[in-house]
Amino acid sequence: MQILTNLSNIIIPVLIFYIIATGITMKKNIYEDFIRGAADGLQTVVKIMPTLIGLMVAVGILRASGFLDFLASVFEFIEKPLHFPSELFSLVFIRMFSSSAATGMVLDIFKEYGTDSRIGLITSIMMSCTETIFYTMSVYFMAAKVTKTRWTLSGALICTAAGIVASVVLAGWM
Repeated sequence: MQILTNLSNIIIPVLIFYIIATGITMKKNIYEDFIRGAADGLQTVVKIMPTLIGLMVAVGILRASGFLDFLASVFEFIEKPLHFPSELFSLVFIRMFSSSAATGMVLDIFKEYGTDSRIGLITSIMMSCTETIFYTMSVYFMAAKVTKTRWTLSGALICTAAGIVASVVLAGWM
């Protein structure tokens, strides 16, 4: 375990020095390339900022309005057959839009039920097995100027459903 700790402490500095050494051997102006890359990154941030703000506002409105609690009560009928706690329906919905909002909900779940409870285990596994579908699609597709998403949304929703099922199954075995 100590080897992994030491490796993780040195990997970033080694990578940085490797990039600098490669640039020097290729006789590139590393500083100008870095500045150009930083400027491109800043332009990308400016392009995606309205989308990010819109998503954050929408998630805030959903949480504050009580819509997520209503949504959980609507899907309560599938709690028993799927062995999925109704307390996590809000988390599933929010996770598709915002990772930071979902993380806040996870902390609330951990405070209320504990990290070692079945709900805590399902939550932890589910956060690892699912993705922020709508955030990822809107931000990255907009940045890459993708207009035809084709099967991306349906594939991502299927993968999220598989991650949720996996989290319930794995937490049941633990």
